[in-house]
Amino acid sequence: MLPIAALLLTACGSNETGTDDSGGTASTNEAKETTIYLVRHGKTWFNTMNQVQGYSDSPLTEEGEEQAKLVGEGLKDVEFTSAYSSDLGRQRNTAKLILEQNQHDVPQIIENNGFREKNFGSFEGQSNDDMNLAVAKALDLDYPEGSDELWDFLKEQLTEEELANKVAEVDPTQTAETYDEMHQRVEKVMPEMIKEVEAKGGGNVLIVSSGGIIPIILESVAPGEYQGEKIANCSVTTLTYKDGKYTIDKIGDTTFVDQD
Repeated sequence: MLPIAALLLTACGSNETGTDDSGGTASTNEAKETTIYLVRHGKTWFNTMNQVQGYSDSPLTEEGEEQAKLVGEGLKDVEFTSAYSSDLGRQRNTAKLILEQNQHDVPQIIENNGFREKNFGSFEGQSNDDMNLAVAKALDLDYPEGSDELWDFLKEQLTEEELANKVAEVDPTQTAETYDEMHQRVEKVMPEMIKEVEAKGGGNVLIVSSGGIIPIILESVAPGEYQGEKIANCSVTTLTYKDGKYTIDKIGDTTFVDQD
């Protein structure tokens, strides 16, 4: 009977999760945390010339390349398990320059067009002033004449959703994206990205996107957290993901590029 009793004691003492040295339960399925570094691309030629830049593209300026290198230097000790951009050259090249400064083995950049900037339709390549004036006139607003002042004025008058929809409404070709269309592609790309990252065991992720779409990404994963903070060229927005929930740590941080 003793061998049988011993077997019963052994069976009763077994535990699928196991125990740690202190006698507590140690889970074998502890959720892994993912940290996302969401970066806007460096300054481009279109940015410098005040031209509308969405699906259209233009190269990084020397300043934009230097911005990307500074971000890379600031993140050089971060070991990235995954890296993403869209097929837009300004995003892809910013990601490359950031990773070139890294002290670890770096992942291949995965291109996913869900991270593209907004599609501004027939306004692409035109002056930002022309697009902004078209929006202001359609709203019958008493608007300021200056370029930067007009943009800031519109941002004060309209939410991200209202502004995107008004641009789509006044686009003569009706090809500009609505807010819902942008939100839908973001809601698709983020779960795709997380699934791929978790398959690699989580870790740190670099995503290079654009100033117009980053606020929509934030609204998609953490509704109400984005409050209009400026998303400057090569600013870094940091998020963590765990147990199906995103937490925003920083929005539009320019510490790495503000060296003066």
